[in-house]
Amino acid sequence: MGFFDFGTIFFLVAAVVIFIQLRNVLGKRTGSERPPFDPYTAGRTRADDKTAAQDNVVALPRRKGAAEPAAEPYAEIDAIASPLSDLNKGLRAIRDADPSFEPKTFVEGAKMAYEMIVMAFADGDRRTLKNLLSREVYDGFAAAITEREQRAEKIQSSFVGINKAEIVGAEMKGGDAHVTLRIVSELISATLDKAGAVIDGDPETVAEVKDVWTFARDTRSKDPNWKLVATEAED
Repeated sequence: MGFFDFGTIFFLVAAVVIFIQLRNVLGKRTGSERPPFDPYTAGRTRADDKTAAQDNVVALPRRKGAAEPAAEPYAEIDAIASPLSDLNKGLRAIRDADPSFEPKTFVEGAKMAYEMIVMAFADGDRRTLKNLLSREVYDGFAAAITEREQRAEKIQSSFVGINKAEIVGAEMKGGDAHVTLRIVSELISATLDKAGAVIDGDPETVAEVKDVWTFARDTRSKDPNWKLVATEAED
């Protein structure tokens, strides 16, 4: 005659109790549960997934909440530009063409690009410049670097920081968005001849620099990057 091991019975009962408790807490699977949250695809719709699959590309992360329209899509624009101004109209037009466009985010990105471009020019870094400038602007920068190299001159530069960066112009030109910024920065810069003597600037003095730069992007393209398309020094 067989017999039951008390320890075995105890663990069997404990397993059943734990299973029932977990079921009560977690619930049953019905086949209609929402999929687990994926931070890399949050905000994407089924249409987005279908398009990404057809194009066989990796979708870039979207702006948080892009799947749901903002209660007031122009609130941020109205906060920095009068609703009746040309600047406001231009920014709204860009937002209409590219719903992910946010002025504050754009300005922060433009400030980083500004520092990279200024330092790349000083260092003669054509590769970095080529990725950040339009063809026309790059040709001008590259020509200036070549002339400097031919004279065996070097720029000794140190970027201190940006005191102010504000959007002063915005417009759509066909499918291209153009945004112009006025940037006030501080820079230590000096040009040295082949003997190392200073021929321009001051290697120990912080100078204030005022620039008006225009960035552009094709809103019809999947490429989210903006490029510098025009530069102007402000007196």
